[in-house]
Amino acid sequence: MSEPKINENRRGLIKDITSLANPDIKAAKALTLKKNRVAEKRFLAEGAKLAIDALDAGWDVETLFVARNMMDEPHVSKLAMRAVNAGALLLKVPEKAIANITRRDNPQAVVSIIKERLSALDTLGPLAASDTIIALDRVRDPGNLGTIIRTADAAGIKGVVLVGDCVDVFSLETVRATMGSLFAVPIVKATPEALFAFAKTNNAQIIGTHLAGAKDYRALGYKTKSTIILMGNEQSGLPDALAAQCHELALIPQMGKADSLNLAVASALMIYEARRHLLAVA
Repeated sequence: MSEPKINENRRGLIKDITSLANPDIKAAKALTLKKNRVAEKRFLAEGAKLAIDALDAGWDVETLFVARNMMDEPHVSKLAMRAVNAGALLLKVPEKAIANITRRDNPQAVVSIIKERLSALDTLGPLAASDTIIALDRVRDPGNLGTIIRTADAAGIKGVVLVGDCVDVFSLETVRATMGSLFAVPIVKATPEALFAFAKTNNAQIIGTHLAGAKDYRALGYKTKSTIILMGNEQSGLPDALAAQCHELALIPQMGKADSLNLAVASALMIYEARRHLLAVA
């Protein structure tokens, strides 16, 4: 049995839906599965804020599901009309429909279907000396990926590059964890070979995090060349083969009993150290 598909022929319309068996609800629920997101090139975003952030950034919000009991709330009704004017299909649904779509017991009042957008690696160049990119090798946890994207946005990172088989950036969990930064930071998928070729073309230094032969991350130079920070997988870290391709290897010192830092925390430390000379407090 084939999965229900998104209907593209009703953009800019408003509909009332009463049944949880409605095809639109089934089609949205299908997007909780990666195979359907890949096939449809669409994803779900939960909450009014994410829909607003997507519209502000010019992303294509195709469908907006709004819990009918919340339509009189000023911020919800304003968003609904804005989305319709931007060409979205507005579906007013029972509150249970939102929970049905997101598979959450206490979901927010708004869920949107958004057309996915990935950037090409070449669009991140040419790099200036002040530019920083973070590349993640086989990141597995959606919360980690979403938090790193949010941190990259906050620090003014030029792009986030996903290397190898990473968790889906468009899963509900990852999108939620970005807190809207998904729509502000270019996201790229690339092979290690393509990343290293890009670095060479742009005369960028690659700094990887690794235990062997590494220097204190605070002692490295980030001011004179563009920098690509390469972070390893949560379980196994950066493979030796990738570490060997880095210009420098960084170590974040520890003195407690923990054997490692959370990937999102380690990435944040690396990002902010690389950007420290560019970040000023007014």
